[in-house]
Amino acid sequence: MENSKPDFKVDILHEELFRKYWRVLKLARTPTREEFSKIAIVAAAGILLIGLIGFIIYEFFLVLPH
Repeated sequence: MENSKPDFKVDILHEELFRKYWRVLKLARTPTREEFSKIAIVAAAGILLIGLIGFIIYEFFLVLPH
C-alpha cells in the first residue's frame, strides 16, 4: 500500500483558511455587560414575537373548522 502525499494546493488552501480564522479570533472580544444585555433583549423579543405569531396561527386554525 502506498501512502499518498497530500496535494500541495490543498495544504496552501488549509493554511490560508487557518490564517483567516485566526485573524477573526484575534479581532474578537468579549462583549460588555451593556452590549450583552441589549443582545439578550433583542433575542428574547424575537423569540416572543415568533411564539406570538405561532400562537395566533394555532388559534386561527382551531376556530377555522367551526
